[in-house]
Amino acid sequence: MTSPDYTAYIAGLPKVLAGAACLFRDADGRILLVEPNYREGWALPGGTVESDGGETPREAARRETREEIGLAVEPGALLAVDWVRGPGRPPLVAYVYDGGVLDGEQFRAIRLQESELLSWKLVEPEEAAAYLPGALGPRVRAALDALAAGTGPAELVDGRPER
Repeated sequence: MTSPDYTAYIAGLPKVLAGAACLFRDADGRILLVEPNYREGWALPGGTVESDGGETPREAARRETREEIGLAVEPGALLAVDWVRGPGRPPLVAYVYDGGVLDGEQFRAIRLQESELLSWKLVEPEEAAAYLPGALGPRVRAALDALAAGTGPAELVDGRPER
């Protein structure tokens, strides 16, 4: 049983939001982006980690991929972790996983979650930042760099390397 003092202590701790996404590419290295209907700009397939229900970031990336684009894909290596500050909300910890290279059959199988997404497209890596708002553009660049270098996840703050 949890004591009232411990419950009050936990309730008083700072809050942090968490999100998770997958970075999918085609055989030519283009990046899969989705267009949300609830905000400006594009995004990677992904969303909020439902931590209240015990969901992990990896589980969230898998679930959000299935919900948003209809593909059951196991996320690969963790490519980036980004601490993103923002006005009017707690900080967000954003996890980016390697979604791998999708083949033609998988692209044809994409089914958008119409309640959240308008469309999807493939973009060249050097064009991605023009579509991705805020820290997301630099985060995707850092994730691609980590993938190419095989160095493990990039540690970022507001999309920029921590060190």
